[in-house]
Amino acid sequence: MKQLIECVPNISEGRDQEIIRQVTDEIVKSEGVKLLDVDPGYATNRTVITFVGTPDAVVEAALKLVKKAAELIDMKKHKGEHPRFGATDVCPLVPVSNITMEETSEYARKLAKRIGEELKIPVYCYENAAFEPKRKNLAYCRAGEYEGLADKLSKPEMKPDFGPAEFNEKVAKTGATAVSARDFLIAVNYNLNTTSTRRANAIAFDVREAGRPKREGNPVTGKIVLDEKGNQVMIPGSLKATKAIGWFIDEYGIAQVSMNITNIGVTPLHIAFEEVSKKAQDRGLRVTGVELVGLVPLRTIIDAGKYFLKKQQRSVGIDEKEIIKIAVKSMGLDDLKPFVPEEKIIEYLIAEKGGKKLMDMTCTGFTNETASESPAPGGGSISAYLGALGVALGTMVANLSSHKPGWDDRWEWFSNWAEKGQKLKDELLYLVDEDTNAFNKIMSAMGLPKKTDAEKKARQDAMEEATKYAIHIPFRVMETCLKGMDVAKAMAEHGNPNSVSDAGVGALALRSGVMGAYLNVKINSGGLEDKKYVEDVIEKGRIIEEKAIALENEILEIVNSKMK
Repeated sequence: MKQLIECVPNISEGRDQEIIRQVTDEIVKSEGVKLLDVDPGYATNRTVITFVGTPDAVVEAALKLVKKAAELIDMKKHKGEHPRFGATDVCPLVPVSNITMEETSEYARKLAKRIGEELKIPVYCYENAAFEPKRKNLAYCRAGEYEGLADKLSKPEMKPDFGPAEFNEKVAKTGATAVSARDFLIAVNYNLNTTSTRRANAIAFDVREAGRPKREGNPVTGKIVLDEKGNQVMIPGSLKATKAIGWFIDEYGIAQVSMNITNIGVTPLHIAFEEVSKKAQDRGLRVTGVELVGLVPLRTIIDAGKYFLKKQQRSVGIDEKEIIKIAVKSMGLDDLKPFVPEEKIIEYLIAEKGGKKLMDMTCTGFTNETASESPAPGGGSISAYLGALGVALGTMVANLSSHKPGWDDRWEWFSNWAEKGQKLKDELLYLVDEDTNAFNKIMSAMGLPKKTDAEKKARQDAMEEATKYAIHIPFRVMETCLKGMDVAKAMAEHGNPNSVSDAGVGALALRSGVMGAYLNVKINSGGLEDKKYVEDVIEKGRIIEEKAIALENEILEIVNSKMK
């Protein structure tokens, strides 16, 4: 599955629309990324830009953006209300899907290094990308702002992580840049069944990390308690990594608790929803729904859906769309306006449009396409689809078993198997189209020119690379189908006895998926020059096929014994 990260550069220009356009055009022109939002601020003289894409593409696009901002923005002339010390002041990277914070931090450091070395701009790494604890704090890195940068660069302890450690003529214009890796920030409003801003504020103070000031006597009107240094003593709120306030919205005629969740790894959206709902109930109020401001990663909604399914003691091994529906209804994401996943979930918003996918066809359409004179889809795609159907049957048995009357104490065990099955099914569905894509790569390589020796060499290299990929995909099908047989076996042994035949049919389909994919591994290996690679993959495939046949026999024996 594709890795995605978000990049949120803040440039020190919020007034000149032409400069902002030229900077953001660098993102629009870049491959592999999509511009999501441009938010200029006149008073701060600062623009927050948001784009998303694959990690390497994001690094390339961010580098181009920083370069363009350095060309167009002169920090010697900059004035604004927001703290800043560079033309591109900060450039955080945010993990969105299928990538860890550690991996994102490495990409942030890679970007920082290139900004420093290629663009000659001082760079400080902060938050999760920081090389030392003190520099995790952006305020520490940016202390003194642009006006204090010359003095900062002269101090050995404040030497930038990358780039020049001197306030030369170029640096005087560009300033410095801070690069980080941080978690995703979510802006969310909780709708209340009241028009009282005061009560909404009270709930906000109950939950936000900063809490509320401690008072003597009356908690509302009493004198604020100060510490020895004269600072307010605060009573912390119940949710870490959150900021919140109450307000009244004329448009909807209701009060809301408006919240920023600054780290969804610490406080997920569904946990914040539950806590705000609890505090509202304690004050005689009710959260009627949730308004998400901006975009969210898919995992945020999926985690929420699974959380509420588990509260209902229901299997979480269901289709992604159904999980999203549970999340939407559980939190009232459609309370004020329809919640359209394709417009609110980052991965859906940037999903590639166009192009005929096999898995978007009807069953009849897919069958007819297979039967046509077109060479694809062929045996590899059909093997993957057989496997997808096989593991889907095992998953179905797990879901049925999790809801069987009298088996309530076992729902979670079956739910875990169903969840495994769903992941394997999704992988195999992906491989149905990817096997056809692999075939198309070979055809493209064959079409390369071959007049000169250099062209012949390039064509041969491309053929070798494409052929290896055409072997790798059916081999992945084999591995995934074999894992799917574990689901079928578990359900044949422990699942609802009324559905044991379904587990058996699933095993038959999965074994066929393994054997069919192995035939494709072998036929695609014939033309490969790398014989060591061929020997290795053929032997590994043979072992997988033997295991699949043995497992099929075990499963069918279990199934037939239960049907006697």
